[in-house]
Amino acid sequence: MSSLHKYWLKEFTRFFFIIQLIILVLFVFIDYLSRMDKFLNSDLSLLGALGYVLLKVPFMFVQLTPASILLATITVFGLMNRNNELLAVRSSGISIYYLVRPAVVAGVLLAVLMFFLGETIIPVFQARANYIQYNVIRKRHNYSSARKDIWIKSENKLIHINFFDPVHRSVAGVSITALGKKFSLESRIDAKKGFYKNGQWVFENIIEQTRVKNSTDYDIKLYDKKNIPLSFKPEDLGEVSKKSEEMSYSELRKYVKKIEQEGYDATIYKVDLNGKIAFPFICIIMVLSGAATGMKSFVKNNIPVAIAIGVVIAFMYWIMYGFCLSLGYGGILPPVISAWAANVFFLCLVILYLINSE
Repeated sequence: MSSLHKYWLKEFTRFFFIIQLIILVLFVFIDYLSRMDKFLNSDLSLLGALGYVLLKVPFMFVQLTPASILLATITVFGLMNRNNELLAVRSSGISIYYLVRPAVVAGVLLAVLMFFLGETIIPVFQARANYIQYNVIRKRHNYSSARKDIWIKSENKLIHINFFDPVHRSVAGVSITALGKKFSLESRIDAKKGFYKNGQWVFENIIEQTRVKNSTDYDIKLYDKKNIPLSFKPEDLGEVSKKSEEMSYSELRKYVKKIEQEGYDATIYKVDLNGKIAFPFICIIMVLSGAATGMKSFVKNNIPVAIAIGVVIAFMYWIMYGFCLSLGYGGILPPVISAWAANVFFLCLVILYLINSE
């Protein structure tokens, strides 16, 4: 590795960790204070509440890394531009692309780090943070989840949901058991699927078994569709159900196979599965974009403007990435395309942007 590359990596590392540290400290400070009223109303101590916020730091580190990479790259190239170091490199007959090499190496290393954290630390920390939020802070002890199965205790009913689709706000494989005195079975309702509409749960393909009074026999009825009043909403199920960020890539892949084998629609999880690979690739795009922006002539006297442009670029990427994922969740785009479309589009733009800078 040349001295020029070592110099660039040293400066990039310094600015990256400074920017990342500032953003993470602000996140912890704001998140802790904004939830203070909820912490005081829960069983958490203030120290335990701080621990809860810190559990989310690895996830936020990964989410904020692309923006920090972009800002750090713009800052390094911008300072080299202002100090005429880029001019000296060009005057020596060295192509600007030579300086982009260490930037790409840094992007690749950070992309690998993001994927590694998503496979190891983040699933464990997020699962613990979600558990504290739902069971300790919100005190929803009657809800529990094991992988995809959801169990709910509501008054004298025990409800089991085999699969919950948060995008379409629907459930599948539902059984509702009503218990009488001394835990005797009073009735049981089995439904193939259900959906939430106009504040009510509507179930389809229903088998209802009701115990005949003073008898051990059960009256069985079949319904194509029926409204059943229940105390929970799709938002409640979404909070307690197992989330993609709580699973590693390998766990999520096994989960998708299991869902498909049982005949359920795994589209949303397929999108998230492809996103676990596609999202770290953003590091390379951001580092190239930062390099192209920092090399522009106007940056020599106006680094803050270049940083503002970097923020706009990152914001535009997030909008497009989220929009493409939404199209994938809705089944409009295939999961692979929805996860990679924003990356491919921005990579083409960034390459043209970099060529223009040269």
